[in-house]
Amino acid sequence: MKLDILVIVAHPDDAELSCSGTLVKAIQQGKKVGIVDLTKGEMGTRGTPELRMEEAEKASKIMGLSVRENLGFADFYFKNDAEHQKEVSRIIRKYQPDIIITNAVEDRHPDHGKGARLVIDSCFMSGLRKVVTIENGKEQEPWRPKNVFHVIQSNYLTPDFVVDVTEQWDVKVEAIKAFASQFFVGDADAAPGEPQTFISTPQFMQFLEARAREYGQRVGAQFAEGFMKSAPIKVNDLFDLV
Repeated sequence: MKLDILVIVAHPDDAELSCSGTLVKAIQQGKKVGIVDLTKGEMGTRGTPELRMEEAEKASKIMGLSVRENLGFADFYFKNDAEHQKEVSRIIRKYQPDIIITNAVEDRHPDHGKGARLVIDSCFMSGLRKVVTIENGKEQEPWRPKNVFHVIQSNYLTPDFVVDVTEQWDVKVEAIKAFASQFFVGDADAAPGEPQTFISTPQFMQFLEARAREYGQRVGAQFAEGFMKSAPIKVNDLFDLV
């Protein structure tokens, strides 16, 4: 299955928190969109890997994804090395996306910046003909996406562009709340007895909304998601840009 957009991020829920409005918007426009999570988030304070997989599946259905996979890399301990790059290259070649979205270039969680660097290096590797990867017993063809974009996560970074997700905001919130083990989803903690974390308080959900409103305010929208580019973006003329 060829995808228009492939999101490759470190943890289940990274995509939901940072760019799910943009993904839903693309899906509503008829694009094929998928997510590949590098790890199962097993080092997270709350929940279990099995529960995170169930939550990811629920969120995927809410967003209407064409596909979602998990590479099962070791949470926190995965490396940006040849072995991991080759596995990510296999995934890129498998889905042949025109656009790849990955983690923030720098962030509070070290896996985010590390994941971003891993994906950037893998995008280059996946275009090399002499790097051999196998899928379903067959040697894959090289593939390199047209653009790679980075989401903005916990740390404030100035976006290169923002996407108006006002009409998709309610779906984004629903997708985030699918991860009930991780976030405050209602009037009470959905995972009583679990330790409170940076992301499990009502204030974190308020922060997400405030960030989206701030980015939206910059472009005359109610809610927006911010992105950074990894290389110059080619346009045919200035009217390609809003």
